[in-house]
Amino acid sequence: MKQIVMAISGASGAPYARRLLDCLSRADAHIHLVVSPPAREVIADELGITSVGVEALLGRNAENVTLYNFRQVGAKIASGSFLTDGMVICPCSAHTLASVANGLADNLMLRAALVTLKEHRRLVLVPREMPLGAIELENMLKLTRAGAVVCPASPGFYMRPQSVDDLIDFVVGRVLDQLGIPHALRTRWNPDEHRPSRSRRDGESGDAP
Repeated sequence: MKQIVMAISGASGAPYARRLLDCLSRADAHIHLVVSPPAREVIADELGITSVGVEALLGRNAENVTLYNFRQVGAKIASGSFLTDGMVICPCSAHTLASVANGLADNLMLRAALVTLKEHRRLVLVPREMPLGAIELENMLKLTRAGAVVCPASPGFYMRPQSVDDLIDFVVGRVLDQLGIPHALRTRWNPDEHRPSRSRRDGESGDAP
């Protein structure tokens, strides 16, 4: 069973976090979950969940999810001696991005992220905020050079999404790919399946310029 650390920070994007947690909890993995205080406020605003717990987030029990106190810097996931298969912060706020990029570790989420980097394990950051300024871009570059993967919450449209859930699944599927977690979400491009024939395109495009 894989050991995956997941953290939820205080950026908008709680639906991404809930769906990612759902997919991870159904996979062959144990999830070590950390939720920041600002994230709890965002979850209340975006999902209507005021008491954040595993059952509240998932709508069901998940024995393979362990929820940690945000201030518990002595938890096992704060030590490099505890072997994990990677960590994801979804969504990742600009504040969290800057903190990790500059080596701050005054809470369990940040400490676990820095441990993941120093142990050369996969760290995936999912920022959602936009537009991006020079400071955020420089922090992303610094983290990428340190070995992290910056995976913005930017859904693609080539799968012809029919709902908000489809857009969420696209992002979550790409994050799962980065963590090496198998899934059946619709993220795979197949030109034979998704691209209309030339005659159809010409027929729908009207007169050529």
